[in-house]
Parts: sequence; C-alpha cells; structure tokens
Amino acid sequence: MSPSPVWSSALAIRSVFRRPLGLIVLPVAALVGAAPAAAATTTAVASPMWLIPALPFVALIAALAILPAALPSFWHQRYGLVALVCGLMSLSAEWVLTGWSATGAALVHVFLADYLPFTILLTALFIVAGGIRITGNIHGSPGTNVLLLLVGAGLASLVGTTGAAMVMIRPLLRANDERRHKAHVVVFFIFLVANIGGALTPLGDPPLLLGYLSGVHFFWPTIHLLAPTALVVALVLAVFYVVDRSCYRRDASDRGLADPTPDAGPVRAEGRINYLFLLAIVVLVPIGGSWKSGIAWDVFGTHVGLEDLARDGAIALVGILSLLFSPRQARAANGFSFAPMREVAILFAAIFVTLAPVLGLLRLGSNGPFAPLIAFLGRPGEPGAAAITFWVSGLLSSVLDNAPTYLAFFHLAGGDATALMAEGRTLLAISCGTVFMGAITYIGNAPNFMVRAIAEEAGVPMPSFFGYMAWSVGVLVPVFAIVTFIFFR
Repeated sequence: MSPSPVWSSALAIRSVFRRPLGLIVLPVAALVGAAPAAAATTTAVASPMWLIPALPFVALIAALAILPAALPSFWHQRYGLVALVCGLMSLSAEWVLTGWSATGAALVHVFLADYLPFTILLTALFIVAGGIRITGNIHGSPGTNVLLLLVGAGLASLVGTTGAAMVMIRPLLRANDERRHKAHVVVFFIFLVANIGGALTPLGDPPLLLGYLSGVHFFWPTIHLLAPTALVVALVLAVFYVVDRSCYRRDASDRGLADPTPDAGPVRAEGRINYLFLLAIVVLVPIGGSWKSGIAWDVFGTHVGLEDLARDGAIALVGILSLLFSPRQARAANGFSFAPMREVAILFAAIFVTLAPVLGLLRLGSNGPFAPLIAFLGRPGEPGAAAITFWVSGLLSSVLDNAPTYLAFFHLAGGDATALMAEGRTLLAISCGTVFMGAITYIGNAPNFMVRAIAEEAGVPMPSFFGYMAWSVGVLVPVFAIVTFIFFR
C-alpha cells in the first residue's frame, strides 16, 4: 500500500531539515512529498500537486512579464537575484524529489546540452552585429522606411532578431529624426525586425535555435516557413506604408526644420570585416549539427560529442576575433556593451533550469498533469489541431518568453523532431506561432524592450504597454487570421 499524502509530506519535511538550504525548499517539499512515488508510475495523474515543481518556472516567467514594467528600477538592479532564487527553488525541489545524483546529472545535461551552445551562439551573433555600424543619413520617407524595414527583416534571419535590431534601429531613428510622428515607425520595426523577420533560420530567433538543438534540421524553417513569413511581411509592410504615408503628409509642415543629423556623406557600413565573421557562423552552425565524429564523452550521463565541442569552440573563437579586429569606433558609436547580453545569459540560465521539471511533466504526455491541454490541442495531423496550436503557442509567447514556450509545445507534441518534421503542420504551427506572436507585446521577445529603450533614449515618445498592444492587436491579429486560413485550416 502506498503511503498517504500526509505521511509522505511528513517524511519529506523531515528529510529537508536534515539538509542545508532546508528553509528554501520546505514549502515545496511539503506540497510534493507524495510525488516521488507517483513519478515512477505511468498511470494517469489527476492531482494538481504534480504542478508544484513547475512553480519556480511560473514565478520566473511572471517576474519577466510584470517586474520590468511595474518596478523597472528594482528589476534592472535585481534581476540576477530573482533568477538565482527561482533557479535555487527549482533545483531544491528536484533535490527533494530525486536526490543529489539525479539533480546533478540533470543540471549538467541542461548546461552542456542546451544552455551552453545556446548562449555561445547568441553571444557570438551579438558581438558580430555590434561591430557593424551603418553611417550616413537617409531621409525617412514612406518608401525609404519600407526599404529599411525590409532590409532589417531579412537581416534578422542571418544575425538574429537581437543583432538585426541593434544594427538597424539607430539608422532608422536617424532617418526619421526630423519627423514629428515617428513612434509608429519603431512599433512596426519591432513587429518585423525584432520578431517576424527571424523566422527563416535557427540563427534568427531563440525558439528556432532551441528547435535546432532538439534535432530539427537547420534549413527546415527556411523551406517551410518561407511562404507564411513572406505573406506576413508583405501584409504588415503594406499596412505600414498606408499609415506612414498618412503621418508623412501630416509632418509636411515640419520639413522646413533643420535636420538634427544632417548628411555627412553617402550611406556605408563600418566594420565590414564582420561580414566574414557572420558568414563563418552561418557555415559553422549547420556543419556542427550534421557532422558526426564518432568521438564522444559521457559527462554525468550527458553525451558530449567532439563535434559539439568543436562547433561551440569555433563559434566562440569567431566572437573573440570580432572583438579583436572590429574597428573600436564602430562599436563605440553603436553604444555597444555586454549589458544586454549579460541579462539574457543570466535570465536564460534560470529559464533552462526551472523549465527542466516542466519538460519532465510534459514528457508524461496524456498520463501527466498536462493531459487536458494535450487533449485540447489535439493530435498532430488532426483537423483543426494546427490552427489551435498556432494560436495557443503564439498567444502564450506574447505574454511569456517565446523560447521556453516553443520548447514546451515541442514536447507537448511528442518531442520527436524526426516525427514532427515528417508530419510538418504541427511544427510549422509551433514555429510560426512562437516567432510571429512574440511581437504582440513588449515582453514577447527580448529585443522588443531593448528597441523601446533605445528609441525613448533618442527622444521618441513610445506607446505604453497597452498602447503598444493596441497597435499589435489592430495590425497583427487580422494578419495572423489570414495566415491561419491559408496555412492551418
């Protein structure tokens, strides 16, 4: 006979007091005391107690959604502490449930298999993009702005949404600095460059990078997301042109004003050596994923291949070379610093750690606590399942971070990259939903807030959180409805 929940909780509490950090894990231990015995079974789970190990992840995502807007000063000074507390709570819960050995092995796996390659690639792209500076001044007419947004959207799939946003936002602001009505230009920039444009390669957006690391082929997004991405970009640019043309006409009386940044020569790029570094990264990522050396090591249960070490080491070297050989004046003029990347690295460390128990529950499928959600989404290939997956994964991405949302839905769909690529529509829905709908709020994707901060620093009166959503819901939701009708019905 299995022990009662009360007795199991008492045993868990007693074990906690015998270990350090007992005060940290006590609340979690008391609630999940009955979970270890159930974890070994494959029977259906009805108890909400099973969701307790996911609470640190929920708390972290809630902090990401609320604190930057509600308590900006506290968040910018203490986000590392928030990440640390959530990570310790998650590890402590795992420790209580599974013991030292299993927790340590899980932590090593998260770090070596997921977090390290993810962070190295993002950092290298951030460094390379930060060494490219567009000089000269362009006058922000509607046609010119459309061209700048289109170039930025295309660049996003090559250097990532963060990299493309950092390269293109300052030239866009300089092009429109003599205009009175320009906040909408930055809003559409967030739509296209900081989100939608990154849909075509794993380099473009963190969700697709996580898919690549989980076994999705490097060029799968390029082939399968090209048509929906092209449609969304074309429709959003068409709406932008109509809006910007109207604003441009209203700004006609201001055109006699002096340009704050007058032309200083033709438009050109500084730091062009970074084009070579960018090409090197684009080549290294797919080669590193397809080459199998046959040499591997077992690190506390985690398979680490020579090809993985070679890929990550080579990408890190590219980033170092970019720092050494890029013109310093280009980085200085771009306002380059590691602060944004440091924040991303710290927060994603906590996200990966706290997400691990959630993924464990997701792997239980219909036998786990997420059975109702799995039933609602439907099986891959069922009529209507792709449309529901597109909207649910996308809307969650708009209020959560889109990278962990992608990973959660990837595992909800079975977690088998080969099977998902063969079926196609479900993976397409998850990919499109998480990448596209990260644009609906400021918190849907990391570059959104960065672009807003740079624009406000340049004197652009950006919309509030809900003011931005008025734009995104009015422009993007109808576009996504069209995408649903064409690709997911």
